[in-house]
Amino acid sequence: MATQISQDRISERQALSPEQEQLLAEGSLADTAIQARPRDFYAAMRHGDPIHFDARLGSWLVTRHEDISAVQSDPVTFSVQHGYSEQQARGMRGEFEAYLREHGGGYFPDAIMSDPPYHTRIRRLMEQAFTAHRVKELEPRITEVVRGVIAEAIAKGDGKCDAVKDIAIPLTIRVIVEQLGLDPGMEAQISRWSVAVTAQIGAMQTRETMLENAAQIAELQRYLIAKMQACEENPSEDMISDLVHAEVTNADGTREKLTFAEAVSLVRATLIAGNDTTATAIGNLFYVLTTKPEMAELLEKVVDDERQLNRFIEEHLRNEPPVRALSRMTTREVVVNGTTIPANAHMLLVYGSGNDDESVFPEPRKFDITRANLGRHVAFGGGPHRCIGLALARMEVKVAAREIARQMANIRLAIPENEIRYTPSVATHTIESLPITFEKRVH
Repeated sequence: MATQISQDRISERQALSPEQEQLLAEGSLADTAIQARPRDFYAAMRHGDPIHFDARLGSWLVTRHEDISAVQSDPVTFSVQHGYSEQQARGMRGEFEAYLREHGGGYFPDAIMSDPPYHTRIRRLMEQAFTAHRVKELEPRITEVVRGVIAEAIAKGDGKCDAVKDIAIPLTIRVIVEQLGLDPGMEAQISRWSVAVTAQIGAMQTRETMLENAAQIAELQRYLIAKMQACEENPSEDMISDLVHAEVTNADGTREKLTFAEAVSLVRATLIAGNDTTATAIGNLFYVLTTKPEMAELLEKVVDDERQLNRFIEEHLRNEPPVRALSRMTTREVVVNGTTIPANAHMLLVYGSGNDDESVFPEPRKFDITRANLGRHVAFGGGPHRCIGLALARMEVKVAAREIARQMANIRLAIPENEIRYTPSVATHTIESLPITFEKRVH
């Protein structure tokens, strides 16, 4: 018997246009053209089939805000651990796992992508590296790093750069490298590693690319393991040491630490999530500033007002969420919004669609920092798996926006908008390259 997820109401299906009907019948989130410009597909699903089975992906796409929230709040029925495991190296996981055991120091399941009660323990230990106090203390140093990266791009002197490759990626990598205590000057390596790790949940790999990416991840793990072993012997003031030596006191007074395997998976996750999705958010910010002049004007107006700038960043994250969709798997047959989903079914919570849900965010394509419900966006997920690094990510994007406004003016795309290319992935909405022109702002 199917479990019924309690909701205030079942969303009413709307009459679709013939074009929307065709899009639902023939489209797929596996299509790279839809991945690049997905909003029409999202709208067709939300209005006509909000729990949509994507046959090419073999996944149920959850597209309305209320349904995403309901699923996220029930980690027992909708397993993150099984959903992530099913998505990882999809169809080739056994070979991927064996490769890492042989060449990468071991296979380390992502401990944070787990289910309660195990996840509760892991999160308690990991939170020690992401306290609000620590993140606030980081802002002056992160401002220096961001200011320096943008100044380097400007110093080339030709009034043009690649906003993703020259600013967004090196900026976020330098920040997380410094916080973890890794070696400087590793932007190219870490960028490769990030692409390889993210590809494992992107559902777009061939066997050949899976093995190429596995080789990159093996290299990453060997590097991190050596760093962690050094931190075991000589702790320092960085996040790797925080995680290697993290302890919590249980109710019975006993103290508990992460296992070394758990720590490896969490350091790896911190490195990748700490730069990849934040770089995507900053790349998307440049995209918006170059294609919507009114946005650049608004940013200039609010840049010196901390409260208004924070609201600008929240609306940007709602408007252009860097994470497109993340996985779940049903542990039993369940009814969501009137649709029966079988047990052991793979699902994708489509955050990009949830943030465009007109029933929650009126005129969702309007950029409006006065929205009363800005905090309801799902760019950072929700429930017990809400992004643990969200305070750091918010702060990095805010600092980047502030420094862009203070150092750069008249930012424009250097290529036609339809030539922008996105990384093939169902997991993120990442611009691969964004050539721009600009002027150095004179104060």
